[in-house]
Amino acid sequence: MARVVVKDLFKRFGKVVAVDHVSFEVKDGEFMVLLGPSGCGKTTTLRLIAGLETPDGGEIYIGDRLVNDLPPKDRDVAMVFQNYALYPHMKVYDNIAFPLRIRKLPKEEIDRRVREVAKLLRIEELLDRYPRQLSGGQQQRVALGRALVRQPQVFLMDEPLSNLDAKLRVYMRAELKRLQRELGITTIYVTHDQAEAMTMADRIAVMNEGKIMQLAEPHVLYHKPANLFVAGFIGAPAMNFLDASVNVRDGEVELDTGVFRIRLPRSLSEVLVRAGPPSEVVFGIRPEHITVSKSPIPGGYQVEVFVTEPLGSETIIDFKHGDQLVKVRYPGGFEAVPGEKVYIAFQLEQAHIFDKKTGNAIV
Repeated sequence: MARVVVKDLFKRFGKVVAVDHVSFEVKDGEFMVLLGPSGCGKTTTLRLIAGLETPDGGEIYIGDRLVNDLPPKDRDVAMVFQNYALYPHMKVYDNIAFPLRIRKLPKEEIDRRVREVAKLLRIEELLDRYPRQLSGGQQQRVALGRALVRQPQVFLMDEPLSNLDAKLRVYMRAELKRLQRELGITTIYVTHDQAEAMTMADRIAVMNEGKIMQLAEPHVLYHKPANLFVAGFIGAPAMNFLDASVNVRDGEVELDTGVFRIRLPRSLSEVLVRAGPPSEVVFGIRPEHITVSKSPIPGGYQVEVFVTEPLGSETIIDFKHGDQLVKVRYPGGFEAVPGEKVYIAFQLEQAHIFDKKTGNAIV
């Protein structure tokens, strides 16, 4: 197995900077996820590591080898593409077996490995079919099998589960993670799906506009986001953000959002005062950290229900704050009609405060 080290990686397409001086290390046997919206540079970063793109600057190490000048076949990596890249003239069995035949493994070993992978991916009955006879999800599983069967030093995966149905996607998350743990293969996995990232990754690099915004364990990204982008990208529904002005009096801080006056607890006030707060901040609170009731709540505010979104195990309640919607997550059912008055209270010990100008977290 091997670690992967990326140093100051840079890639430009014309006037567009796709990867902007990115650096990170993937430890030996680690499952690293590159997470971000479309166009953030995550797939280009993966293709640079695979050798499918040439960097304009920076260094890539796999193990202790500098691989910038090595062709993809000599990097001992296996990549699963989002667009399958199967050989149309080969049956499923031969597609999966192809990388083993190139390495001239014994026929019995090839057959054993192919059938093991096919069983894992639930495609045993598809081995005699051609790719054109498969659904998109089935083709994706074959592509995944072709990478898994190689047992390379590094797995590189570009949204490999994106075309699977919801139930199989959840199953494959667990199976991929289990297999990666058993084989101990260093894995770099690209996705825009935060649920995949949070459930599978040892660490996540959140990317935007070609840069890494924060690299940390999933629980750190969720509970201690470094900036507004990470805070808004991680979590579903997303964190609520309210612009607020800061008023400091006798060591206590009050935030004025234009609708609410939020007096912060002393613990948060002290941190904010020590940081020398700017006059304008963004108050962040996750939907599950807002209490809602039909009766008055101590320290609460009365709001008007805009709409409810019943999801069975929970209900999302939306109310308006100026021109924006604020979402509250309520466990279980909550019966309310648009226009009805309810009461909310912020769990302020769970609040986040960001510098409005820089977007960086203060608290």
